Amino acid sequence: MNTIAIASSPVITVPKLGLVCITASEQVRYKALTRKRLLSLQPQEQQRVLRELYAENLKRFNNAIAFCHTHNIRLYRITSALFPFADDPLGEDILSEFTEQLQQTGDRAKNLSIRIVVHPDQFVVLSSDKPDVIENSTKILGLHARIFDMLGLERSPWAVMEIHGGKSDRAERLIGVIRNLPENIRSRLALENDEYAYSAAEILEICRAAGVPMVFDAHHHVIHEHLDSYEHPSVAEMLAAASTTWPDPQWQLVHISNGSESFNDPHHSDLITVMPSAYRNAPWIEVEAKLKEQAIDKLRTEWLMER
Repeated sequence: MNTIAIASSPVITVPKLGLVCITASEQVRYKALTRKRLLSLQPQEQQRVLRELYAENLKRFNNAIAFCHTHNIRLYRITSALFPFADDPLGEDILSEFTEQLQQTGDRAKNLSIRIVVHPDQFVVLSSDKPDVIENSTKILGLHARIFDMLGLERSPWAVMEIHGGKSDRAERLIGVIRNLPENIRSRLALENDEYAYSAAEILEICRAAGVPMVFDAHHHVIHEHLDSYEHPSVAEMLAAASTTWPDPQWQLVHISNGSESFNDPHHSDLITVMPSAYRNAPWIEVEAKLKEQAIDKLRTEWLMER
């Protein structure tokens, strides 16, 4: 956590703001590939295309790390589609060819003090009633854990993998599934409250029971609770409670977004114009705004300067 000591004044904590996946400019972008396109190719051609795609996206990942370093951004959420189809046998073998390069990339991020996290896609539902959905969700999480292992990232919530609770009213199922996850997944897993299925209070209790941290999202909280301000006392209360679920409170990660058309609009706005005052106590903040780095710059020059 950054700290600024001013004469004999108390130490001031400065939250670190994180970049989510890509930039508003073209500086950080990734290549994609559809399953239909991949399956239309002959096996040898599939290998060539995936190999080239993985090499290109790894290059772009390194460019993202360089961008974050240049702009003094210390948190980067990688895209969940960094290596498409790497959870399939073909992709698994191709990804193995990049073991050395991935280790070098991970070392680079560490040396530049850039924290790497990921938010796996919406298909991860550990609370599903269907065993095949849980199996596929675990497979997806396993891929991200493998990538983090190849990057040499810690098996701890420092290199956190954030997911939502999934199907509502399945707390016991969710807790049981989490407890039985492989160690390289469980040691990095965190749960985030959402707008509809799981309130912040519900996710907090699940996290405590499962022994994983809670990523608090203030915007999801105000939507779920039908609040009209980030200054409602429950925002600060939930932020403080979520902090207790992290093995080191200075690792606590939170999300911020604003509604696009209204305060309670679940769609994200371009910039962040309203911040919870309680978030001045949040060590790490992922900025979930459409204009990405522009939103971070605005928060730095306006919100962080309002002391």
